[in-house]
Amino acid sequence: MKEKGKFPLPCSETPGLKKASFPTPALVLSLAYFLLPATPANASFIITPTWASNITSDANAATIEATINAAIAIYQAKITNNVTVNITFQEMSSGLGSSSTPVYGIGYSAYVGALFSHSSSVDDAAALVTLNRSATLDPVDSQSSVFLKGPLARALGIGTFNANHATMDGTISLYTSVMNLSRAGNPAGLYDLQSVVSHEIDEVLGLGSSLGQSLSYSMPEDLFRYASTSGGTCSGVSGRSYTATTTANSCFSINGSTSLAQFNNTGSGDYGDWLTPVNTANARVQDASGTPGHSPT
Repeated sequence: MKEKGKFPLPCSETPGLKKASFPTPALVLSLAYFLLPATPANASFIITPTWASNITSDANAATIEATINAAIAIYQAKITNNVTVNITFQEMSSGLGSSSTPVYGIGYSAYVGALFSHSSSVDDAAALVTLNRSATLDPVDSQSSVFLKGPLARALGIGTFNANHATMDGTISLYTSVMNLSRAGNPAGLYDLQSVVSHEIDEVLGLGSSLGQSLSYSMPEDLFRYASTSGGTCSGVSGRSYTATTTANSCFSINGSTSLAQFNNTGSGDYGDWLTPVNTANARVQDASGTPGHSPT
């Protein structure tokens, strides 16, 4: 089964948070339980790109590939898991960026057990406090399984996955005609290729929500979705929230008390993305809509 994520062109902007104090993609990878060290990682984590013919035949192929490789290098410098991720990159003729990624149903008890056995950071410990290690049903919608992306399942050493996973972990499509292909200057009317690539890599690695997609099970990100204690922003959080309504403010929190971002389910686009901020200077990689002229990291 494939989970698709899109990074659309902006629509009407909705009030959101100011830029959070955490780095991206560090937050994304912490959520996915790829463990980020305080010092540079070794070369055990590898993203192997495959270039589609419409990229290699592009007159700007060298620049496009170099920028994608620059985004990949950030992940390879920060992640310590001994995992190789295979991603196909291709161009498309509309939108901005999108990803198509296989998802796999994994028993919830096996997933939680793997999280506990692989915990090695303060953030891991804080997140695990909110989960019951002996539970057989997820706390979101009481299902016995969850959907995981392949790289995350391999990073967690879930053995039942390895026998039948897809060779390609995901395909990322890019509308390069509307993008600034290099960070050597970013014109106001163009979107930043490296940021779009990073947004989609995050989703291939593990980010994503089952909300609004009619998927059978919740996904890891949904386990950390909380209700807002305030109207319109996520200045505080209360209990878990698993509503698909676009009128609810949902917040991302790993400890159940501190909000780190506001989810996008009050706007158009993926419910697993962050709500695009009104102040475009606060643009983030995982915002639901791209912001031209900005290069979030």
